Amino acid sequence: MMKRTSDFTDSPALRFVLMMGVVNLFGDVTYEGGAAINGQFLGALGASAAAVSIIAGCGEFLGYALRSVSGYVADRTGRYWLVTFVGYAINLFAVPAMALAGSWQIAGVLIIAERIGRAIRKPTVEAMISYTTGKLGRGWAYGLNTALDETGATVGPLVIALVLLLGGDYRTGFAWLFVSAVLAGAALVAARVGFPVPARLEDRPTAEAKGFGAPYWLYMAAAAVFAAGLMSYELVAFHLARMQLVAGPWIPVLLALSTGCGVIANLVLGRLYDRIGLPVILAGVVLSALFAPLAFQNTLLPIVLAMPLWGVGYATQDTLLKAVIAGILPEGRRGLAFGLFYAAYGVGWLVGSIATGLLYERSLPAVIAFVVIAQLASLPLFLLAGRGHR
Repeated sequence: MMKRTSDFTDSPALRFVLMMGVVNLFGDVTYEGGAAINGQFLGALGASAAAVSIIAGCGEFLGYALRSVSGYVADRTGRYWLVTFVGYAINLFAVPAMALAGSWQIAGVLIIAERIGRAIRKPTVEAMISYTTGKLGRGWAYGLNTALDETGATVGPLVIALVLLLGGDYRTGFAWLFVSAVLAGAALVAARVGFPVPARLEDRPTAEAKGFGAPYWLYMAAAAVFAAGLMSYELVAFHLARMQLVAGPWIPVLLALSTGCGVIANLVLGRLYDRIGLPVILAGVVLSALFAPLAFQNTLLPIVLAMPLWGVGYATQDTLLKAVIAGILPEGRRGLAFGLFYAAYGVGWLVGSIATGLLYERSLPAVIAFVVIAQLASLPLFLLAGRGHR
């Protein structure tokens, strides 16, 4: 038993997942730190609630839709690391550049650019990690990587909160994130040197599919509907600032609370998925649907209680949906499969962001109803997909 444990902890697959997790940790310190103040910063520059939500929605749409392009390019050329480096460069350094933005329109362009960079590198990273899932388990491989990712997403907003509490402004906060961007780049170089060909980590096939079958498309549709009901933190932060429910420096702390809970959720849900499967996804969707009814109350306690549910929603997206696709995507076409899947996810996100942004200006109960209905509507699609997969 001791020997098997040692073999597991010393495995190259685990080291690769951990190294990419460190890259994502510093990466998330950067762009989640920025996300903690993007909404307030846009509002301070004169943007409306609709503009904030639509900018966030367009960024997320492109951040998902363009993954099919980068995934296809990576599969065709085999240059996974090159595509990854280009994506991270744009993804990371657009954030500290926000310190120089002179208008909300320029800030909006940089927010969208950051998401585009993420689109370029995301499917290649997911595809490379998929080569470790045969040894580590799909839920655990993605759960562990995402937990490190979410650790950075917890630290980033806390860094920004500290800057604000010490008297700095939004621009100062964005400027400090240049440090974590450089650290993420250095960690990425180390991962590239240590694992030049991640495909060699796969000791056995992790999926039996040879083409894009019905379960794949059903999971894609379910994810798109689910995405329509997920809310960007930019709109939540805008709401908290407009209603003066939370003092400015504490809005990033609430984001840190949600992502901190997300760290635990990713590890727990990832492990449970490897043992139970589809019911874990269904439970994650139901819990995520409870976020909006609590987050848009006029007192602090339900808002605080809502934050862990936001973390569960993103754990469902970042760990469970990846684990599903890693189990059914066709071998040799994983970059494209992840890219197409998240392109549909991005369409759902864009539709939801536009809808919630416009509804927010008219009726808060309508926003809550839309978000809850959209997420729960994904449940029958997940069930159909699960039956087809079995």
